[in-house]
Amino acid sequence: MAGQFEVTTEIDRPIEEVFAFLADGENDPKFSPRVLEMAKVTEGPTGVGTVYRSTVKDAGVRTRREFRITEFEVPTRIRWTETSENLVTAEEGGYDLERSGDSTTRVRLFNSLTGHGVGKMIAGVALNAARKDADDFGRRIKQAAESA
Repeated sequence: MAGQFEVTTEIDRPIEEVFAFLADGENDPKFSPRVLEMAKVTEGPTGVGTVYRSTVKDAGVRTRREFRITEFEVPTRIRWTETSENLVTAEEGGYDLERSGDSTTRVRLFNSLTGHGVGKMIAGVALNAARKDADDFGRRIKQAAESA
């Protein structure tokens, strides 16, 4: 396992609105420039078992990703696991939300990255890049959620 990166940000929106925005994985391209496409592939509302598929571009390489929601507690907690087979995957990721005021929400995002096969040699590089971008990633989430 390579390790984990995380970021916490304050969003000037009520927790219910922020949760709804983040729970819709199709919003990911609005704050993650590496996500080129994202689509929900299961029927019904988002919840445990919902699957999202994406196309991402990392270091100039396009890959397909698939994520399954493993925990879904409105309006405070979302967890996912990557089920696709890539060199580096997000073994676990999630959002933790808490009210930080009448109409503000504190959001913590994390991803635990793991290398597979040859990916074990580059997982540390991917983790370092994610950690380096974490603060900017938090700002992008804040901007996107406040603009929604």
